Amino acid sequence: MEQIAYLGLGTMGSGMATNLVKAGYPVTVWNRTAEKCNPLVAMGATEASSPAEAAADVNVVMYCLSNDEAVGSVIYSDNGILAGAHSGQIAVDMSTVHPDTSRREAEAYQERGVEFLDAPVFGSKDEAREGGLWVVVGGNEGVFDHMRPVFQALSASVHYMGGTGMGTSMKLVGNLIVAAQMEAVGEALILGKKAGLDLNQVMDVLDVVDFRSPLISGVGRSLVQRDFRTSFALRHMLKDANLIARLAEELRSPIPESAAVRETLKAAVNQGWGEENASALVKALEKQADTML
Repeated sequence: MEQIAYLGLGTMGSGMATNLVKAGYPVTVWNRTAEKCNPLVAMGATEASSPAEAAADVNVVMYCLSNDEAVGSVIYSDNGILAGAHSGQIAVDMSTVHPDTSRREAEAYQERGVEFLDAPVFGSKDEAREGGLWVVVGGNEGVFDHMRPVFQALSASVHYMGGTGMGTSMKLVGNLIVAAQMEAVGEALILGKKAGLDLNQVMDVLDVVDFRSPLISGVGRSLVQRDFRTSFALRHMLKDANLIARLAEELRSPIPESAAVRETLKAAVNQGWGEENASALVKALEKQADTML
């Protein structure tokens, strides 16, 4: 059985690490805020004092961190993963980052004889806690096949997308659609409110029509209830929108709708709602509309 180090116990990482422990894997954990390790240690995990220590005595190192800069710090710092990594290991980055970041990681690990997979996930806090994520993976296919049972302990499904960077590319493609749907739901509900519709009845219709989706239903109901408890922070959605814009510019791929959504996200973050759920982007639309749901 794989011996696993899991680094980064935020909204997503804590749920994934918990499910690895529940699946019976020996798990070593590390987090910048050490107190977040306590629930995992109580379940039987071992706590490490640094990423280097976490990586030293395992054969798989997994991590889910907030952005490209955090990934770089945890890998390349004096006490980072590479300081403890050794030949024969597998490193798995489950963060949402730019594909170039994934490729740089792969090159750095290759110099140490370490295999690398980029394996970001779709889903949020509830799916991470319940083992219901959807994992999209880039890297060597043989390494992916070896790691499939580990991914299955975390997920509803696992998808191999191709070589290094293809997992992170797929994550950005998917999040473009997520952000667009969130904006569309917010715009639609505000329009419905100003037209005099009962928003609960609006949602009853959106739950059953042929263009229904779990995201429309979930986000729409939460907006009607004004429930902005964080499962995926608005500031992280803006970070992802910036990554999407960068990738699209590099590939000369048009994203006019995504560009408009990005402006809404910027406005919402600038107005102080960045720590709320990503659906709080509707507050920027409400301000423009001079009305509240």
